Amino acid sequence: MDRTLVLIANFPDRPSAEAFARTLLEERLAACVNLLAPCTSMYRWNAQVETAEEIPVLVKTRESLYGSVERTLCRLHPYEVPELLALPVAAGLPAYLQWIAAETGEAQA
Repeated sequence: MDRTLVLIANFPDRPSAEAFARTLLEERLAACVNLLAPCTSMYRWNAQVETAEEIPVLVKTRESLYGSVERTLCRLHPYEVPELLALPVAAGLPAYLQWIAAETGEAQA
């Protein structure tokens, strides 16, 4: 069975996070996308310590769809180097994992 992944990304604002989430759901690349409350991110960029408010996003998908999600992120994200981390799901409620698989499968006729 295709392994379930939780992907982590951050967006600079809610509209860009919502556009990404809606695209993934409409294209059946994710079963669920959580847009979390804004957070303060601190990071090094171009030899400087930067601070920004960002919208964290959690994506529930399947490993075989990772490449498509990555391409979608790169197409829609305004950052030069957007964050995208994939975490494998070691265990989960079987019915929920089945739901993720079903919702990210082929569109129903």
